[in-house]
Amino acid sequence: MRRMIFATGNENKMVEIREILGDLPLEILSMKEAGVYGEVEENGSTFEENALIKARAICKLAGEMVLADDSGLEIDYLNKEPGIYSARYMGEDTSYRIKNQNLIDRLEGVPDEKRTARFVCAIAAVFPDGREYVVRGTVEGRIGYEEKGENGFGYDPIFVLPDRGLTTAQLSPEEKNRISHRGNALRKMKELLEKEKIL
Repeated sequence: MRRMIFATGNENKMVEIREILGDLPLEILSMKEAGVYGEVEENGSTFEENALIKARAICKLAGEMVLADDSGLEIDYLNKEPGIYSARYMGEDTSYRIKNQNLIDRLEGVPDEKRTARFVCAIAAVFPDGREYVVRGTVEGRIGYEEKGENGFGYDPIFVLPDRGLTTAQLSPEEKNRISHRGNALRKMKELLEKEKIL
């Protein structure tokens, strides 16, 4: 079976990725599982650029097809912060409980209609023959007033889906995959790879 490396060490992400791409005729491996090690400096100015930087670097190291994503949270009232710096916001080792509380504090007194936000995920596919593809998935919501929910990770406990009245951390993993930014981007990438007859 052909292999595809997903350039991440994040186990939560790998669970999500395997659930959505699991029916492809591919063995989907994390970098660690593939025995590929390397730090990549993501110095692009957009999610798409960062995903491509990562995918190109790991493809070069591994000599195999690689998928990489860059994702984050954009809060309109805060000029789309934390944006591409979502993982590094307030320092990479800062817990998300602290990051989430900081964002809630910065939105103190801001009414619901101005708390709009979205999760963004760009996924790049890079092949040893030089072909490259990039897709973007998003999910719209708003920032809540406190953390809610035990599922999910990162900013999920403060990201409210207005039509559901729930945060993405209050959804089951299956529900979250159906609507999530990464789920949307993975499904777009899957369609594109199938359409291009790459798989």
